[in-house]
Amino acid sequence: MADDGEYSVYNETRQRRIKVVAWVVIVSLILVGGGATVIALLFG
Repeated sequence: MADDGEYSVYNETRQRRIKVVAWVVIVSLILVGGGATVIALLFG
């Protein structure tokens, strides 16, 4: 690969975007889909 440096930068950006999207999905699922149930289970 001639552009290995460029690829690694692109890969880091892609990984960061995937992490952000995953966290947004997790938080929205908790808030929208039964957030009260999850909180009740966690805190009794």
